[in-house]
Amino acid sequence: MGSAAAGIGLALPVHLGLSSLLSVVIAVAVYPLLLRGDDGDDRPAPDAAGGAPPRRPWTGLGPRTVALLAVFGLVAISGTLVEDSGATWAAVYLQGLGAGAAVAGLGFVALQGCQFVGRLIGDRMVDRFGQRAVARAGGGLVLAGMGLALAFPTVPGTVAGFGLAGFGVATLVPAAMTAADHLPGLAPGTGLTIVTWLMRVGFLVSPPVVGLVADATSLRVGLLVVPVAGLVVVLVAGVLAGRRARM
Repeated sequence: MGSAAAGIGLALPVHLGLSSLLSVVIAVAVYPLLLRGDDGDDRPAPDAAGGAPPRRPWTGLGPRTVALLAVFGLVAISGTLVEDSGATWAAVYLQGLGAGAAVAGLGFVALQGCQFVGRLIGDRMVDRFGQRAVARAGGGLVLAGMGLALAFPTVPGTVAGFGLAGFGVATLVPAAMTAADHLPGLAPGTGLTIVTWLMRVGFLVSPPVVGLVADATSLRVGLLVVPVAGLVVVLVAGVLAGRRARM
């Protein structure tokens, strides 16, 4: 919608007003589809004797646990770095390649659209191939897609590159969160909280880092952080869970 509005020169207040109205209508329309029941229904079931559910024993943050949390955080940061690069810099980079206002937004649209598709089918891919293989393949897509787009800069190639990158990172953040939350020796939610904070650091740091590199060289060079993030995922994906044996 933003790309189309920019393309036809729609006034910003009109565009934002229509977008807000549409969002409210959609929210009201889907409200009846929300899950019924109390939030307490999601709590763990009691044990066989009817007592409180078993608690995971706390053994503390040992060196191995700290190292795993750091790597899971690195996976999550790699995913968010790719997302943020598309959100912050895709339109600027495409305009530098000669794209008009309506086309410049398509890099972000491609990234988010392909990520949406990846999230829809992500569970099936993980169930079939395992989190490790899916993450490694996703990192390869980011590396190849954006690497080729930056090596041979064209508007269609860049849009396609951001789309492949979005599909590649679709499962990374959920994978890192799930792995961290199931680390032995930590109370439920502890690992998830730590990785989430590390991920926020990535969101905070990535835009100025790309901007500083772009100021010193060019935005094309600054966006090399995207294929580098894909390479990092390929290298560290081995810490994630493999394919589960079928019963």
